[in-house]
Amino acid sequence: MKKRSVILTTLSVFILAVSLVGCGSAAKSDNPAPKEASTLEKAKQQGYITVGFANEAPYAYATPDGKLTGEAVEVSRTILKKLGINEMNGVLTEFGSLIPGLNANRFDMITAGMWINADRAKQVNFANPDYQIGEGIAVKAGNPLNLHSYEDIAANAQVKVGAMSGSAEIKELTAIGVKDSQIVSVPDQPSALAALQAGRVNVITMSGPALQSVLDTAKDSGIERVKEFTQPVIDGKSVVGYGAAVLRKADVDFLEAYNKELAAMEKSGELLEIIKPFGFTEENLPGGITVEQVLAK
Repeated sequence: MKKRSVILTTLSVFILAVSLVGCGSAAKSDNPAPKEASTLEKAKQQGYITVGFANEAPYAYATPDGKLTGEAVEVSRTILKKLGINEMNGVLTEFGSLIPGLNANRFDMITAGMWINADRAKQVNFANPDYQIGEGIAVKAGNPLNLHSYEDIAANAQVKVGAMSGSAEIKELTAIGVKDSQIVSVPDQPSALAALQAGRVNVITMSGPALQSVLDTAKDSGIERVKEFTQPVIDGKSVVGYGAAVLRKADVDFLEAYNKELAAMEKSGELLEIIKPFGFTEENLPGGITVEQVLAK
């Protein structure tokens, strides 16, 4: 009888322990961990946000005294302030590494005037466009090879063209028929100009405002922009780029808030006033087009 009593006591202890564990689990499930704040909420709490940029004038670049500015930067800076985020910290990154850097949480948004395209949109969320623009090319003075289009570059296998790594221009050149062996990838715009000046390439290409900004800064009479330039036509459509801020896929609340402020700024005329100092005009305004409409073109 004594032995049986010990067994019953042990069994009772076991049942009680299981019961307590069960109660503990129930209590835990009734009090789930607090939801983590979103990127937008964190930035509001901190009062600042970290952005990635590629030192590409006139979209985003650092001035000699270290100030981060540019068309894309100033548009985003204005919107962020309207959202209660007063400071912006920049992380200089090669253009081709911007999206990987964003998704690796090196920074919380991209303010680089990045063009919207389907491949990029699979990896990140684009805000609605804050500008639209075409391409441009620059050559040695006198245009010795008579280049007036991407087709002209493709037609002469000896021509070397400089373009930023990861840029839309490289994809367009390839689509037109320019061979990989003709394309010289460079990390940034100053490197493209240096390659042209040194004779390592015969022509450089980038968006119109960016090219003009580079040439205005350089003031090199030995280099000229090709004025009679025919915009690339791919699959029967003229290529016009739409640029926008870039956010991570998860940051839906951030995207919605950002787009709301951007739309109001274009309607009020504030957007035009912000982009004007960087060489943009009324014809560069996005016209209210959405990222979905751009991707459907």
